[in-house]
Amino acid sequence: MNSIPLEWKEYQQSADFVCYEHQMDSDQYFIGYFKTLVDPKILHNHILDFLDKDPNISINQLYNIIPIAEKELSSDAKYIHDKLLQGYVVIQRGEQIHNCVLVNAFLFKGRDVTKPEIEFTVEGAKEAFVESLAINLNLIRKRLPIPELCIKEIVIGSTSKSKVAVCYIEGIMNKQYLNTCLQRLEELQFNQISDITLVQQMIEDNSNSIFPQMVGSERPDYVAWALTSGQFCILVDGSPTAVFAPVNLGSFFTSYEDYYLPWIIGSVIRVIRMLSILFSVFATPLYVAVMTYHGHAISNTFLPTIISSRISVPFPPVVEVLIMEIVIELLREAGARLPTKIGQTIGIVGGIVLGTAAVEASITSNLLLIIVALSALASFTSPIYRMSATIRVLRFPFILAAQIWGLLGILICAITVFTHLLRLTSFGMPYLIPFYPFRKSDVYDSVIRTPYSMFSRRFSFFRSPNSIRFNKEKAQLNKDIDE
Repeated sequence: MNSIPLEWKEYQQSADFVCYEHQMDSDQYFIGYFKTLVDPKILHNHILDFLDKDPNISINQLYNIIPIAEKELSSDAKYIHDKLLQGYVVIQRGEQIHNCVLVNAFLFKGRDVTKPEIEFTVEGAKEAFVESLAINLNLIRKRLPIPELCIKEIVIGSTSKSKVAVCYIEGIMNKQYLNTCLQRLEELQFNQISDITLVQQMIEDNSNSIFPQMVGSERPDYVAWALTSGQFCILVDGSPTAVFAPVNLGSFFTSYEDYYLPWIIGSVIRVIRMLSILFSVFATPLYVAVMTYHGHAISNTFLPTIISSRISVPFPPVVEVLIMEIVIELLREAGARLPTKIGQTIGIVGGIVLGTAAVEASITSNLLLIIVALSALASFTSPIYRMSATIRVLRFPFILAAQIWGLLGILICAITVFTHLLRLTSFGMPYLIPFYPFRKSDVYDSVIRTPYSMFSRRFSFFRSPNSIRFNKEKAQLNKDIDE
C-alpha cells in the first residue's frame, strides 16, 4: 500500500490543504483536511482534543469516542479522497494506509431562511428555500412529518459533484413517473451542475420546447402540496428553487395563494390571470392585423380616434409594434439587472419618458402605447417565471404572422402552437390533460379554484396508487355545530 504522504501528494499543491503529523509517544498519526471546508471548532474541540488526552489510543478507540454522528472507518483510497473534498477530516495511524477515521467537520456557510422574493404572497407562509440542500429538506419534512416521505440522493456532475435530492411520498407517487425521473438523472452526463434549472432543461421530455414541463417554486408549502397530490420534486444543493413534475399547462397559471383565499375570490383571480395571459399574447398581433389588412372591421365610432392617433406616424404598424415591444423588453431587462432601487427608478422613469417622447416624436401612436403597456403588465400575471418568459417570446411569431397573413396568420400560428401543446408531455403525462384527453372527473380546479369539499380525490392523471385524499362521507357527518 502507498504511504499517506504519497497518496495526498496531489493535494499538496493546494494552499488550503493541511496534512501534518501528530506524534504521540511511539505512535505517529497523520491528519489531513481542507481548511476551507472544515470547521476549526469541530476540529479542535471534538477531534484533536481526544488525541491529546490519551497517547495510546487506537484508531478503533478514537472512532468510538469522537462525539460526532457522521463518522466512519475506511481503507479505500479513492473513497477517502472523495470524503476529503466533502469536508471530512481523515486520521490515520502510521504511514501505510489501513483503516482511517473519517469525521464530518464540514463548515457550513449560507444565508438564513428568508421571505420569498419571486413568489411573494400576502396570505400564507413567509418561508423560502435557500441554497443549502439540508435546510431545504428540513423545510419540506417539517411540513410533511410522515414516514412515507422518501428522499433519494444522487450525485451528478463530473466536476461539480452536485447533490440532487428527489422527494416523493410512498404510496401516493406513481412509480412509473418516479422511475423515469431517476433514470434520467442517473444517465445525465454533464460536468458542471450549478443550479436546478440546468437539470430541469436536461431531463424534460422535450428540451427544445419553449414551454416548461416542470414547475419551479421557492416555496416549501407549495412543494409540500405538490407531493401530497402525487407529484415528485427535485432539489439541487446550491439552488434555492425546487422543481416538481409531472405537470399540465394549467399548473403554470395556478398560484398557491389561490388556495389561501375563499374559493370564489380565488376563482375570480385565476380567471382574470388566464384572460390576462391571452390578452398579452394576442393584443399586439391583433393590432397589426387589423391596421394592416382589416381596417374595415373597425367601428365608425372608434375610426376617427385611431386615424388621428396614427396620422403622423411614418412607420407601418408592424415596425411600430416591434419598436415598442423591444423597448419594453429593454426596460424590463435593465430593471432586472440593475440594483433594486435603481432598477425601479429606471423602469418607472424610463417608461414615462420614453413613452411620452415616442408619441411626441410620432414614432408610435397613443393607442399602441396603451396596448403594449397593458400587454406587458398582463404578462407579469403568470405566477411561474419561466412561463412568463415563454409568453414574452411567443408574442413575436404572432406579430410576424399577423403582418404576413393578417387574422389568418394569427389563426395559423395559434393552430401551430396548439398542435405543439397536443404533442407535448411531462414525464409521459399529456400536457393539456384534463382537456385533452378529456377527463370530466378532473376538470375541477383547472379553470376555477373549487371548494375544498371537492378535493376528496386526487387527480386521476397522476395515476396515484392511493387516489383518496379524505373520506368525503365521513367529513360530511362531522361538520361543525354551527354549520
